[in-house]
Amino acid sequence: MKSSSRKTYSSEFKARIAMEALKGLKTISQIAAENEVHPVQVSQWKKEVMNGAATLFEKPSRKRQRDRDQERERARLERKIGQLTVEVDWLREKSEQLGL
Repeated sequence: MKSSSRKTYSSEFKARIAMEALKGLKTISQIAAENEVHPVQVSQWKKEVMNGAATLFEKPSRKRQRDRDQERERARLERKIGQLTVEVDWLREKSEQLGL
């Protein structure tokens, strides 16, 4: 039986492939074949670079603010999950008591 293990690529390799795809001098398929990766993977790396490019030019204070906002939202959602978990547990217990 053939064991399948995932290949891992360095961030430098991914960036190089994504930049090559962004240049548009070769097709995604050509880039993928030359580098022995799946074309979908090349497209995904290209998309990640395009989506992340704007953050390269953000001021550090703006990045910190965004990080704080994300952390606050994460904390709010964790509290909500906790609240809902307690409510579900209470409802489950009451349903059992009532024979439902």
